[in-house]
Amino acid sequence: MDVHLRNGVINALHLSAEGEADAEKAFFVADLSSVYRQHERWQKNLPEVEPFYAIKCNPDPYVLRLLAALGTGFDCASNGEINKVMALGVSPDRIIFANPCKATSFIRSSAKAGVDMMTFDNTDELHKVARTHPGAKLVVRILTDDSKSLCRLGLKFGAPLASVPALLVKARELGLNVVGVSFHVGSGCYDPNTFMDALMRARSAFDMGRDAGYKFTLLDIGGGFEDATFERMAAVINEAINVYFPNRKEEGLRIIAEPGRYYVSKAFNLATNIIARRAPPAADDSDLADPEHPSVMYYINDGVYGAFNCILFDHQTPTPFVLSLAGSFHVPQGLPLRASSVWGPTCDSLDCVCPVTPLPAALQVGDWLGFENMGAYTVCAASQFNGFEVSKVIYTTGTGPGAKEVRDALRQFEGDAQA
Repeated sequence: MDVHLRNGVINALHLSAEGEADAEKAFFVADLSSVYRQHERWQKNLPEVEPFYAIKCNPDPYVLRLLAALGTGFDCASNGEINKVMALGVSPDRIIFANPCKATSFIRSSAKAGVDMMTFDNTDELHKVARTHPGAKLVVRILTDDSKSLCRLGLKFGAPLASVPALLVKARELGLNVVGVSFHVGSGCYDPNTFMDALMRARSAFDMGRDAGYKFTLLDIGGGFEDATFERMAAVINEAINVYFPNRKEEGLRIIAEPGRYYVSKAFNLATNIIARRAPPAADDSDLADPEHPSVMYYINDGVYGAFNCILFDHQTPTPFVLSLAGSFHVPQGLPLRASSVWGPTCDSLDCVCPVTPLPAALQVGDWLGFENMGAYTVCAASQFNGFEVSKVIYTTGTGPGAKEVRDALRQFEGDAQA
């Protein structure tokens, strides 16, 4: 991926030299083989759990094509996401409409599309479904402990266990089919043990379903998967499944999950150009030594209204690295550092990418900064505020593990789509 970042910078420099407007624009590089390797890793560590990719995390068209070719399911939250996936030829039974509070028109459209599997957590939703999609396969979303996650979803969704029996009674009265239980421990969960507690609650909800006259056959363990803790998280999940669902195979239980950032976070890197700089007329050695008070402000051509919206919406703290210095990709080690701040290009003072970060004192306008792990909740929510374009994506499959498999999968996908 570094090679493609550098090539992209070289192309930008050539365009800039030729006088093209906005030639130094920021850009992503997406390594699709990274997505493939994450899929292999998932299958190795959670072989009983089917991944339904959470499109909201990153709806990149080539990521969706690759995952469709690999046979994953998809977690959709709107008509737009459902239509996007079905346009790829994905079967409706590989989609879960995992939004517990849907517009009535969305439920009606889902019925027409044949997407039956959908979540709920309140009685009003049951009445809407009974009117517009009575053949739905409903999944009750329960509330779990999400206090160990970056983004707490329990503030908005999830039925407390105490309310589940009444919900199931109402579903029976309305003649609706409830097929299972779902939960979400929160996006960006950093405590794997949270899943043990969540699966214990899911077991209780399954027992409530039995008491209400239902035979649940679906367990949706949601999202929250982090790359750095994935193996530990998978071990906890496997143990919890064995403890609370020991007869799952005999009972025909299907287990799915809704991973998002796990698949794409580290697959995307971002290259940004320093378009402006504010610094004291002359910096002395004290400026270099103070790590707390930035003496230089750098302005780059992407910000919190673009790819860095992850700072506001996803509680991320991106850290820059120097991609090129004075036109060279060879950045010497041990350069004097100065406490700096990094800002986006808009006219809003909220547009701050890094309040304080150490950067080489020699950094100037025209140099490039890179940011790693920019694939999750970045481009999906980017806007064109102040007239700045959303950063474009350059794709690569690399030459390492998974590269050939990605190319083959995409070729097969294109062939199937044309057929």
